[in-house]
Order: sequence, then C-alpha cells, then structure tokens
Amino acid sequence: MVQQDLNTQTQKTDSSHLTPITSILIANRGEIASRVIRTCKKMGIRSIAVFSEADRYAPFVKEADFSVFIGESSPNASYLDQDKIIGVCQKYNVSAIHPGYGFLSENAGFAQKCKDVGIIFIGPHPKAIEEMGSKSNAKAIMKNNEVPTIPGYQGEDQSTETLSNAAKEIGFPVLLKAAAGGGGKGMRIVHEEKELEGAIEAAKREGLNAFGNDELIIEKYIASGRHIEFQIFGDKHGNAIHILERECTIQRRYQKVIEESPSPVLTPELRAKMGEAAVKAAKALDYDNAGTVEFIFDDKTQDFYFLEVNTRLQVEHPVTEEITGLDLVQMQIEVAERQPLSLTQEEVEGKDYAVECRLYAEDAENDFMPATGKIHHWEVPEVDGLRIETAIESGSEISIYYDPMISKLIVWDKTRGGAHRKMSYVLKNLQCLGLTTNQEFLIKLFENQQFNQGKYDTHFLQNEFDFEQIKASSESQTVATIAATLYDWQERESKRKILKHIPSGWRNSFYEHQKEIYLFGEEEFWVKYKYLDNKRFEVIIPSLVQFIENDAVDSVIEDNVIEVQLLEASDNYLAFELGQERYAYHLAKNGNEYFLRNEHLGGITFKLKERFPEAEVEKVKGGYIAPMPSQVVKVLVEVGQKVKTGDGLIVISSMKMENTLAAEEDGTVEEIYASDGENVDAGFLLLKVSSED
Repeated sequence: MVQQDLNTQTQKTDSSHLTPITSILIANRGEIASRVIRTCKKMGIRSIAVFSEADRYAPFVKEADFSVFIGESSPNASYLDQDKIIGVCQKYNVSAIHPGYGFLSENAGFAQKCKDVGIIFIGPHPKAIEEMGSKSNAKAIMKNNEVPTIPGYQGEDQSTETLSNAAKEIGFPVLLKAAAGGGGKGMRIVHEEKELEGAIEAAKREGLNAFGNDELIIEKYIASGRHIEFQIFGDKHGNAIHILERECTIQRRYQKVIEESPSPVLTPELRAKMGEAAVKAAKALDYDNAGTVEFIFDDKTQDFYFLEVNTRLQVEHPVTEEITGLDLVQMQIEVAERQPLSLTQEEVEGKDYAVECRLYAEDAENDFMPATGKIHHWEVPEVDGLRIETAIESGSEISIYYDPMISKLIVWDKTRGGAHRKMSYVLKNLQCLGLTTNQEFLIKLFENQQFNQGKYDTHFLQNEFDFEQIKASSESQTVATIAATLYDWQERESKRKILKHIPSGWRNSFYEHQKEIYLFGEEEFWVKYKYLDNKRFEVIIPSLVQFIENDAVDSVIEDNVIEVQLLEASDNYLAFELGQERYAYHLAKNGNEYFLRNEHLGGITFKLKERFPEAEVEKVKGGYIAPMPSQVVKVLVEVGQKVKTGDGLIVISSMKMENTLAAEEDGTVEEIYASDGENVDAGFLLLKVSSED
C-alpha cells in the first residue's frame, strides 16, 4: 500500500514558495462538507462551514470549527451565491475555499474570483475548468492530444438541420449531449430518425434551463458500454499522475449508483493503456489538482473513448482512498499550498477491493422518483471494512432543495466477493426509517448473480434488472402488520393510567376481537387480535396459507388464527414470537404511516386506515398535479392548445432531477394554474386538460 510519507518530491521544494493554508471555508453542504472538515481537523486547519436555512441544524454545521448562515434554502440564495461566500472569507480572514462537488466546484468564474481576491481555490486553475466546461471543446482538446475520442459532431452550427444531418451521417443510435452538461441533464438517446427532431429540441431546452447553454454535441451511441473513470492528480510543478480506476457502470438516469475498484473487466495491459491516456489528458490541461477522466469502454471491441474530465473531487473518491490508503482531500490541500505531489506514478499501488453504493431518498419502483421527508431512525451496523460518509442523523430532514442522496456506503475487503457479501449484510441491517429510500433496490442488486459476476453494462438496470422483486411479499405484509399491531398495543399500554387491572382490549363479549385495517397503497389488509395473558395474543389474519405451507407456524389454533408472544418493545424496536420463528423489527411511525425493517423480510411501508376518514379531496377530471414538492421549470403548452397522448405538458424539477408530465389522453388545454419558476407543493393542481370525448 502507498504510504502518505512518500514525499521525496516535497523534500526538493524551497519552502519559501509554499503558501500554507491555515483555514478553509467549505462552500458546500452535507456529507462532502463533513468529509472535508474531517481532513481539516487531521491537518490542524480551521474549518468554516456555511449553511442555509434548511441546513441550520445539520451535523456538518456542528462539526465545523466555525459556521456562518448565508441565506435561504434555495441554492441560488445560499450555496450558489458567490459574493456571499467570498464575503465570508474576507470578513473572517479565511485562507482557502474547498468547493466539494456540485454547486460552484466546476465554475471557472468563481475560481477566478477567488484568485483575484487572494483566496486559494482548492481545485484546478480556472482555465482548466473553463476548457473542460464545454464537452465539445474538451473533446477537441483531447483529440489534439492523442486521447481516444468517440466519433461524433461538435461545432458552432447548432441549427436543427445541421444537427440532424450530422446524426444521420454518424448512424443511429446516437447520443445527444448538452455541451455544458453533467449529471445526465440534456442527454437523449435517439434510435430512429423520426425521433430526432423532438429529441434535439428537448435536449436543447433542458441544457438551456440547467446550464444556460443549449449547445449540443452528438456522439455515436455505444449500446454495450461500460463507464470507467481514472482518478488524476496534478501539481503546480508540472507533475501529473493517475491513481487507478473506478468502474461506475451501474447507473440510473445517467447518474451513478455503484462504484467499484478495481474494474472487473480491466486487464493489467488495458489499465496501463487507459491510465496513460488519462495522464495525457491531465498534461494537456496543465492540470494542478484532483480530477477525473471518464471513459466509455466498448465491451465488444475492447476499445475505449474519452467522455469528459470532471474538474473536481468525485462523489466516489472514497473507493480510491480505500484501495490506496491515500487521503485525496489532504492531497488537494497540499497541492493548493504549492507542494509537489507526495508520490510518483510508480509508487501508486492498489490493494484488494472496494465498492461504494449510494443510499438515496427515492422510489426505485417509480422510476427512481425523488422523495422527501424526515428520517425518524438512523442506525448503521458495525462491520469490519465499512466506511460511512453521511451528514444525516435521526431527525434529519431530506428537503426539496438539494440532491436526495442520504449516505454513501463504502466497503473494503480482500476480494470482490467478500466486499459484496459485507455490503449485502450492511444494507439488510442498516436502519433508515421515515421516508422512501432505494435500500431494498440496493439489497436486490447485491444479490443479483450477473452483477456479482461483473457481467453488466450501462443498460443493466433498464434491460436486465427485475424491479418486481423489490415489492413486499405477502409474508412480509402479514408479519409487518402483526408487528405494527403489537407496537401500537404496547404504546397504548405504556400510557394507561387508570383501570390497569382490567385486561387490555376488554370487551363485554369474551369472543369479540379488536380489529385494525392497514393500507398497502389502495389494498386493505386487516388484523384481528385478542389479548390473552403474559403478553400473549390470539391473532386472526386473512391468510396463513404461506406460513402453513412452509411449516413456519406450529401453533395454529384454527384456520387463519395464530398465537403470538410479544417479547420486547421500545421506541424503535419490537420483537415477538410467531410459531417457531422470532421476528425482530426496527420501526418508525409518522402519524398513521409505518416504516418497518426486518433483516430477513426487508423494508416495508404502509398506513393505518382511519376509523373515521376525512373526506377525500375531490379529484379534478383531466387535472395534472405535482407528484411531490417541485419547481416548475417550464410550461410547455398554452390554454386552448390541442395535445395528443404522450405530448409533454409541463417540466418540473425536484432535488436536482427533472420530470416531464405528459398528456394521458388526447384533449385541449383548458386551464393552467402554474408558471415558470414557481415552487409548488405536492398535490398542487398544475393544469387541466379536457378530453376529446
């Protein structure tokens, strides 16, 4: 393993040319802010956090040595306000700014502003950021420096006609990409000529809305590709190296879900060849900090092509740290102080294997729609080799304003199989209760045989993964509703102050049971129960067939009647015996909504049906509502306009992800209730379309 004291280059440096950093403002939030603060403490550097209204009580604000409020929750009013951030640095005499990733991290203008006022920007020089900010410009630079580039078109003529002709010449399928883009925004795969014009217009519009630039580039689309990136590092003395690769092929919405190193498909020869190309890219830019060169690797031909350079620290940088023993944030700071790189290319060595997965607040069953809410219970199992990067705790809120990532889970082990086994265990025993997450999806992914064998491409989730397996089984529903019933019983018992000598749930009729009705979506599931004694219950449920067939229950009294013994109950934990099985649940309750997780049966969410339900809000015929708190990006139609099924009506954005609501049937736009830029709550009526009937 590479040791951090390999510093032969530093010894040759005249210390009078160094610019020691004594304080760092982190121009970011969440887990990356916490990550930078941790290295600051290790190096004896004072850390300054800035925070918005939504983050006032966030853990990173408490972890920093000093924190400053800079504005409202909207990023434009806080984390993207360059003048406010620089103003804080000047007011408190801060040496340097670390931008993290996202927000201002790849803003060349901000990097230049920092330089102009004498604040060290912990990242590459502004020109490198600017040159890589345009995908078309980046591709041209790489092509001129013998870095393999994919066939395509980039040019000043951005007319629909020119772009269409270029696409036809390249040959379908093609990939349209916003030249200033990132994170999957402004990207469209076009398989046939008839789709081309609409895709060009949509990609241009999304690029303009997201980046203020509607320039597109067109590339040959590689159907069976893998996304492999190389960590690069440069210093201010002309040195440039790569620090091995990360495989980031498993993606949804063009955004990474799993990252691992080493890649399961790279031979030593391919690794050396791609690494050499990555260093060429770094030297072409006179690169002088941390960055990542991304390649698309063609499984069929074994060829690789340049995609882009991310001129910042990556979300997945812990994977590289785990296999090399390096602290990449520390290296960033040292290079910013004008120290030479602490190791040479020959000294870069990877050890064993690391994998990272991203826990998101999102609904994997619903096209990974982002979710918001409060995390009522957060608990992480202790596993050797596990590293957690997060900035949440029990009670934290996941809001509309920021990316829905909750945590990064990183596991190191001697082998890929061993790391995957550990990660599977971590995911099954991690407790993140109170809102919808992709946890169950990640569990099933790490159980997938093709994934574990490394047999996947960028379309794996779309073409190979079975999302039906994420849904809760009937067994899970049955046992979870029993757990919820016992939990509520225990809660009521703990609050009883009078008539404690009377048995719980006492009725005039000895044979009458108490009854609860639960809702799984629109489906009702009832449980009847009667307290016996010593926390024993007689429980009646709709069906015990599955349990009986599996011999899991040997205490069936009669059809669908079973005896249950409550063993333990606390705020977020409950254990009971059902037949021969002992079931333990971690759980949280928000109003009438239950969030439960069992290591074997997985996670499940459902609601208690109100005995006296409130009248439902009348649904507007032909109405289209916001599925979650959102910002209206663009209204695509006008009152009186005729629309066809599938036509886009309105583009909304939530948690950095855009969604287009499309017409569900032919009709005419009757009313529009929202406008561009407006923030709306979940359930807000956006517009109304009258049908052709």
